[in-house]
Amino acid sequence: MSRKVVRSSKFRHVFGQAVKADQCYDDIRISQMTWDSNFCSVNPKFVAMIVDASGGGAFMVLPLSKTGRIDMSYPTVCGHTGPVLDIEFCPHNDNIIASGSEDCSVMIWEIPDSGLTSPLTDPVVKLDGHSKRVGILCWHPTAHNVLMSAGCDNVVILWNVARGEAVVRIDSVHTDLIYSACWNQDGSQILTSCKDKTMRVLDPRKGTVLIEKEKPHEGSRPVRAVFVSDGKILTTGFSRMSERQVALWDPKNFAEPLTLQELDTGSGVLLPFFDPDTGVVYLCGKGDSSIRYFEVTDEAPYVHYLSMYSSKESQKGMGCMPKRGLEVNKCEITRFYKLHERKCEPIVMTVPRKSDLFQEDLYPDTIGPEPSVEADEWFQGKDGQPILISLKDGFVATTKAKEFKVHKSLLKTTTASAGNQPDNSGEVQSLRNEVKDLKAAIEELTTRVKELESWRKTN
Repeated sequence: MSRKVVRSSKFRHVFGQAVKADQCYDDIRISQMTWDSNFCSVNPKFVAMIVDASGGGAFMVLPLSKTGRIDMSYPTVCGHTGPVLDIEFCPHNDNIIASGSEDCSVMIWEIPDSGLTSPLTDPVVKLDGHSKRVGILCWHPTAHNVLMSAGCDNVVILWNVARGEAVVRIDSVHTDLIYSACWNQDGSQILTSCKDKTMRVLDPRKGTVLIEKEKPHEGSRPVRAVFVSDGKILTTGFSRMSERQVALWDPKNFAEPLTLQELDTGSGVLLPFFDPDTGVVYLCGKGDSSIRYFEVTDEAPYVHYLSMYSSKESQKGMGCMPKRGLEVNKCEITRFYKLHERKCEPIVMTVPRKSDLFQEDLYPDTIGPEPSVEADEWFQGKDGQPILISLKDGFVATTKAKEFKVHKSLLKTTTASAGNQPDNSGEVQSLRNEVKDLKAAIEELTTRVKELESWRKTN
């Protein structure tokens, strides 16, 4: 039997390494919800995690530098009345984050540069349009202030966030629960996977199906789909025998996959994270303790297994740092933020290199934070290519982060303006404190009454 020739790849020796204990975020009660979203979003300024909250939904936003043990009383973003299911930072403004919840609403929040000093209860904008819980959020990659949300009402809505209005409502395409929804690189197409066992590529502005594929995976468990290089589509799903699979599809010919590989018999949904700069896709299983990574190329078998990062503890969720937030001088090509039961642990993926010079082959020009088209222009039909930046000198913002403006006069729903937020939150906080004091007084009176009643009975 002839020996297999090892394929040469600069990513063959990529290795993952967890950071030291003092660089983790400890003592955080990560949400116990069984929803299959990432539960974590991260950018070069902040890391956000969905946490357990009594009487509603909350998530925590921490400055990246605030490592170590997080105090129990650390303020959260807690404006939802039901558990939060998904959060996503805006790619064009690191201070803006969107959240979707079981209370059927989507809320947009503005986080101060220094982080939160008091609980944030009033969103900049509240988007109401779903009739059931909202479990998927995804910002447009190139258009400013365009957000996609998908709910358990089988509806996909495209929002103009600055106007607070639903511009496109795709409600007649999906016949069952939507498992995943994402944009292609320039935001001219949407890819969805659904419980009706169909994967669809949609025209986002018309809401029409361009192409669809029934049963990309034979099993009945959830399927995830993402766009990879050259418009190809990578899916993760299950076989009839409940084995986990990864497949690559060419939308020009959906009849057969370019490749279909069986991985293992795990039960968790595989969350794919694709890096367009390196062509590497990372598969993080919910409930797994490992991260597998593959290189996607133009030559058969197209999806080449590279290696696997393993640890002892399973992951409840995962966030992935955008390229501009990585340490280029350490040859770091990806950084994940892994959620445990009670902490968040950064995991650094590195290509071993001896030279400490800038490695141009590892860091081609990457997507920057500047949008290439405004929301109104995009909805009218204009597409914009991503504006690329060089990481040679480490990313430095040359222009001010795109300011988040809300057209209050155009808002369809009544929302609190960002300017009034501090006052409102102060009033809300003082009212909350009064309620707490009243509750404590009532409890004290109740115990006194019980003591008196027991004393009467005995005497």
